[in-house]
Amino acid sequence: MTDFTLSFRSIAGCAVALVVSACTSSIPDSGQGVGFDRYDTYQRQRDAVLEGRAAPTTIGAPPAVTGAPLSALTPEQQAQAEARNANSGVAPVQASPSNPAPRIVENAAGISGENDFDAVSNSRTIESDAALIAQNRARYQIIAPEALPSRPGTNTPNIVAYALQTTNPKGAPIYRRSAFASESRHQRACAGFASSDLAQEAFLAAGGPDRDRQNLDPDGDGFACSWDPAPFRAVRN
Repeated sequence: MTDFTLSFRSIAGCAVALVVSACTSSIPDSGQGVGFDRYDTYQRQRDAVLEGRAAPTTIGAPPAVTGAPLSALTPEQQAQAEARNANSGVAPVQASPSNPAPRIVENAAGISGENDFDAVSNSRTIESDAALIAQNRARYQIIAPEALPSRPGTNTPNIVAYALQTTNPKGAPIYRRSAFASESRHQRACAGFASSDLAQEAFLAAGGPDRDRQNLDPDGDGFACSWDPAPFRAVRN
């Protein structure tokens, strides 16, 4: 009884092993991957293979794409597509020989000929530029400084000529001044002029730089108020 039981168990185990091996060999390779959009098809094919109802097919292969090209649309379909584009607010792009690519702008409006390389290369050469440079050099002239002219019809002192005649810097005392001159009087005197140039003209017309009757030059440098001869000297240099 025991031997019979062992033999039956051995036969049953072998049968189960054969069935499992047969089923395993027919299960398709799942390593190829299955998209979520085709999982139902994959599941039905797998069940059919396990049940022996159908031969295995390529699982996970993308379905064949069928459809007419855009150029094969009927006039009615084309009208429907244009209506959908009109409702969406997007203008359709007609790709056809009647709709060529944009033309390349050769020369935008507003660009001068000097900035257009083609125009310059056609109208000028290296030799012509060299001749133009030589012509400009021949016309170049150095104008020597001349004496400053006097103002006609006026006795106002020329402060430019005075600035060029002097050499001392501003603030360096040269002329003797009264010890009773006050800073407050000097400020009031300078405030009566609209500019330092007018103050210097009045100072020279009243006997300056030797005398300072209006207290315009209390430090004795020969320059009234805040007037400075340095800018005029710089132009001459």
